Amino acid sequence: MKKIQRLLLIAAISLIPTIFIWITFFARVKSFWGIPLPASAGMATIVSNYDGPIYMVIAKSLYNPEFIKWNFQFPLPLEYYAAHFPLFPFLIRLFSIFLGFPYAMLFVTMTASILATYFFYKFISQYQNESNSLFLTLVFSIFPARWLIVKSVGSAEPLFIAGVIASIYFFQNKKYLLAGLWGVVAQLAKPPGILLFVAYLLAILVPTIKSRVEIKKYWPILFIPLSLVLIFSLFGIQLKDFWAYFHSGDNIHLMFPPFSVFNYSAPWVGTFWLEEIVFIYLLGILGVLKLVKDKDYIVSWFTGIFILSIIFVAHRDILRYALPAVPFIIKAYSNTLITKEFKIAFAVIIIPIFLFSLAYISQNTMPISNWAPFL
Repeated sequence: MKKIQRLLLIAAISLIPTIFIWITFFARVKSFWGIPLPASAGMATIVSNYDGPIYMVIAKSLYNPEFIKWNFQFPLPLEYYAAHFPLFPFLIRLFSIFLGFPYAMLFVTMTASILATYFFYKFISQYQNESNSLFLTLVFSIFPARWLIVKSVGSAEPLFIAGVIASIYFFQNKKYLLAGLWGVVAQLAKPPGILLFVAYLLAILVPTIKSRVEIKKYWPILFIPLSLVLIFSLFGIQLKDFWAYFHSGDNIHLMFPPFSVFNYSAPWVGTFWLEEIVFIYLLGILGVLKLVKDKDYIVSWFTGIFILSIIFVAHRDILRYALPAVPFIIKAYSNTLITKEFKIAFAVIIIPIFLFSLAYISQNTMPISNWAPFL
């Protein structure tokens, strides 16, 4: 009974912040805290947030370029869709039988968010007692605000992050088959899933430099790159291009030299108001160093590789790209985050987290004049 109550509590921790966001748009509130909101659009604002409609197009078309061309009027090149991996849209298609495509998308996002929250609780419970673990799970449920945003709209990030946390949790506990299968979930959801495989490879091979290690038991992690081959094969069938992901236009945001995000002339940057990114780098790098100091090597390999990749990302929305590292950065700072001082500070920043989320969601929408093809 206690286990069921805990599961319900974790689900509530995940869902309640999202419900508060949804209520504002569902009730067609014209403004909140002085922030103008698109009252006439209602929940359409939630559904039309980037990249939700793109995933609905894939869910309906299964990457069929002719279907996309004749049914949707987005000013996007057809090859752009290959930058969005198939698991999230395929799940949308599955649940659309019962819910319709827009609400199936929100249902999958919501369910994946609960899974991510549950596995974060399982992960952090390895380091903290139950009360501290529940508090840190609450922190994870809304912080940073960019995480609350992707949990509240149609987004593949919650599914990807659930896969990452679950895979690392099971790898830590030597359940390599489950680690591999959840790694497949991450890979089928988002392109950076392959970084899990790289992290595991380093975590396995580096110790062999000093001593002999039995590596046969790790074979299930090969499912991760094999699933990537499966995705590319799907692209080969539907798009007639096995390498379609690499031909998806300027949607691959890795650039050289590092820190190119400060090049305001870059296509997906377009602004010089990005000083906060310095703090993202600082907290990320310091977090990795703390994980290494704590000898949490599996977690530090993945987090370190992910933060390193972020350094090469040239996109103004860089915090969204850093979200998969956040659960492990929270672990790195967990002893600070459970202090009384942080709890007071956290209570204060809940307000700006929600205000920022409302403002961001209200403006980050795709222009959709005809909803009929999405229904």
